[in-house]
Amino acid sequence: MRDCSRPTCSTQRKNKEQMSAASVVSTPVDHLYSEHVNPQWVRLLNLLQMNARYTRCAGVELFTDDGRRILDYLSGYCVHNTGHNHPAVVEALGHELAASGPGMLQSHVPELAGELAARLTDLAGGRLRRAFFCSSGSEGVEAAIKFARAHTRRDGLLYGEGAFHGLTCGALSLMSDRFWTDGFGPMLPGTQAVPVGQVRDLGVLEKHLSTKKFAAFIVEPLQSEAGIRVFEAEYLRAAQELCRRYGTLFVLDEVQTGLYRTGEFLAAHHYGLDPDMVVLAKALSGGLIPVGALLMSEAVCSSVYSSLKRAIVHTSTFSENALAMRAGLATLDVLQREHLGERALLLGAELRRQLREALAPFEMVRDVRGLGMLSGIEFAAPRALRLRIAFESFRRIHPGMFGQVLVMRLFRDHGILTQICGNNFMVLKVAPPLVVSEWQIEEAVNAIRAVVELVHTSTSFWSEALGLARRAVNV
Repeated sequence: MRDCSRPTCSTQRKNKEQMSAASVVSTPVDHLYSEHVNPQWVRLLNLLQMNARYTRCAGVELFTDDGRRILDYLSGYCVHNTGHNHPAVVEALGHELAASGPGMLQSHVPELAGELAARLTDLAGGRLRRAFFCSSGSEGVEAAIKFARAHTRRDGLLYGEGAFHGLTCGALSLMSDRFWTDGFGPMLPGTQAVPVGQVRDLGVLEKHLSTKKFAAFIVEPLQSEAGIRVFEAEYLRAAQELCRRYGTLFVLDEVQTGLYRTGEFLAAHHYGLDPDMVVLAKALSGGLIPVGALLMSEAVCSSVYSSLKRAIVHTSTFSENALAMRAGLATLDVLQREHLGERALLLGAELRRQLREALAPFEMVRDVRGLGMLSGIEFAAPRALRLRIAFESFRRIHPGMFGQVLVMRLFRDHGILTQICGNNFMVLKVAPPLVVSEWQIEEAVNAIRAVVELVHTSTSFWSEALGLARRAVNV
């Protein structure tokens, strides 16, 4: 069936002309944001020529006030699994507001929270029978830390090298990249990073677990910000078994990988895992209301809420508000009704196939990998002398400069929004909403190939990159 929303050739030409014009005109700075929120963010977006003003967002497409159409291949870091402003989620929120019900009453039993918890735990399966709701993934990780300590009566925490768990202090304590922690004082004591992902890493994990000092091993089943690292299946199963053996809780951070992003409801389901706790957030509300959830076993939950006295020992002000719960229920409805998990598996594999085929001729492309609709393109330093000199020049200025110029070129010249991975600047993230169409995949692949070809054949890419690097130093 023909997709009537697909842009015509004339529309695509018009978009490219507008993008070309926009590339030579400075985007207006939002002075109020710059003055009262974060001026450095505005300066960075202006430097990268990515300070667009969006007027409408629908599905995979973003529209700006200067008439540009952008394809979202970042999904708000895996927030928009159902696409931007899905009509069913928007409608459900409208009905909830119109009902004038107990949105934030606090002193009542919120039925919607019970309903959403039942849906989530049923989909997650295994020992995950209870839910604690919060407002973000970071807050979910903080809850997991507290609950693990309460259950095990241990203080130590293990986490994977290269992990990204959030930017609150407890979550930061589970991240080994100093970029995120520098300047914020001492982190939680008793945390320990271990190598993860391969069977050969299990010996180090067991060495630490055998001390019986650790309350939890908190790990992402696929490390997104570390460069879309897909683990060996046997590693995760064996890690879970080791945790059981030594009394340490096996906790999965599925903030980016959950809710069908990798094809299954949880990435854990690809490997037959049965964790003690799982952290969900981002995509849980269709990208419209902040909401997160910590799913856990009955035993873990009972360790925290163990008596009437402790009924309110861990809460969060906005955790069970009616809008967030309604958004979660509506989002699950869309994900299941539209079979977006199956779509993520099939089209995600097709996206990687097309990328591998399109990028095979280029020496700087090391790998294309991923699971479901979460993929990454890994680049390597060039071997050819004519490329290597320029590459090394601006990598000395900042290690993320090469990847950031790729991002800028894709956005400015082709209308593709994406980003490099936060802990691996040589991996370009490719993660569109799960509602992405076949022709939108084709459009993105063609754009990525064009930019990568420019990297390998045109001096203009490198000269502009060096210029950007110099401006960044002076900003």
